[in-house]
Amino acid sequence: MRGASKNARKSLRKRKSIEVFDGKHALDLATAQTYSENVFLFVPNLIGYTRVILAGFALHFMSYHPRYCTLLYGISCLLDAVDGHAARALGQTSKFGAVLDMVTDRCTTSCLLCFLSSAYPSYATLFQFLITLDFSSHYMHMYSSLIIGSRSHKIVTSDVSKILRFYYDPLKLFLICAGNELFYVALYLMKWDFQPIGLRAYTALPFELPLWLPNVTCAQLLAIVTFPVCLFKNIINVVQLWKASKILVGVDLAERAAAREEKEKSGDPSY
Repeated sequence: MRGASKNARKSLRKRKSIEVFDGKHALDLATAQTYSENVFLFVPNLIGYTRVILAGFALHFMSYHPRYCTLLYGISCLLDAVDGHAARALGQTSKFGAVLDMVTDRCTTSCLLCFLSSAYPSYATLFQFLITLDFSSHYMHMYSSLIIGSRSHKIVTSDVSKILRFYYDPLKLFLICAGNELFYVALYLMKWDFQPIGLRAYTALPFELPLWLPNVTCAQLLAIVTFPVCLFKNIINVVQLWKASKILVGVDLAERAAAREEKEKSGDPSY
């Protein structure tokens, strides 16, 4: 019992050092902010708003104009790499910006998966599962990060998860997320692209290409190449969901142990 209480105090020590803000006070600060220090107008957040607008137009064109849709969606996704660099370079990192970035990512991907559910009705359940996994894993990961007092949900130590530490490296994060989005975009374009690329006519290899390869379209080839990245990304989502669940349960156990210790000290016989 004493060992558990000691561990509970150790687990909660960091959390107690975090300043807790009153909600009304925080609202007043946001309302009274000046243009010289307006978080809503930080450059990376302006980039975030641009991403939302571009994604909105991409969704508008999604059902009837694949070129406009793909171009706008691609630019919106590429700007995801720009806002983080701008935030660090300009000293304009913010909690609002981090949440805006994550929510934009989740919503744009989910909207594309919703379209794919209608385009490929036989796989609708799979796409719905991917949406659920993506939202739940990121929500629980961010919430668990806030609970333990982490400055960012992207800060993961190797003793918590080596695979998540690997994933949240900025370059690897961009490449994995880009590959994942490219796979979904390729599935979208497969509904529009029916022209085989005819690789046999453009290659002079000393060996025969697979019989199916010359007949694939550009969209199909892109889907084949990026599928392993998409699979890896969703494995990471499962790991992230599991690790976040364990962290939240661990915090629950630490708080219950600390509460038992307090009741023992006060002589409360209810425990």
